[in-house]
Amino acid sequence: MDIPRYWRLKDQRYRLQGTVCEDCGHYSFPPRLVCPNCKSKRQKPFAFSGKGTVFSFTTIYQTIERYQDQVPYLVALIDLEEGVRITAQLTDVDSDEVEIGMPVEMVVRKFYADGDNGPIFYGYKFRPIATGS
Repeated sequence: MDIPRYWRLKDQRYRLQGTVCEDCGHYSFPPRLVCPNCKSKRQKPFAFSGKGTVFSFTTIYQTIERYQDQVPYLVALIDLEEGVRITAQLTDVDSDEVEIGMPVEMVVRKFYADGDNGPIFYGYKFRPIATGS
C-alpha cells in the first residue's frame, strides 16, 4: 500500500472509524458515502468502541509475501458492540485458546514493513479482553 493511501485510511485503521446514518441510524464499517440500509447520503463519522465478540475464526497457513513471516496466524469475524461485523486478525492468543463468543478488544499493531528500509504499516487487530478490563 502506498503511503498517501495509507494516510487517508488512518482514522479507519487506528481509530476504527466508520459512519452512522443520520436518517436511519445504521452503522457502517468501513465508512460509506451512502447508507446501505436506507440509501441516504447523510452519513457522519462514528468511532466504534473497539469491543466485540468472536463470531467465527480460522487459521491462515498460506498468504501473500508481505505476511509470510507471520504464518500461521488467526483471522476472525468480530461482532462489534454496535452491531457491525468486521474481519480482523487476532493477536496475543494461541489458536487453541480462541472460542466463538470470546470477548475481544481492538489494539493497534504492526501489519508489515515495506522492505528492510521502508515504512512500517500499522493497523487494528483484536486480542482477548483480559479479566477485569
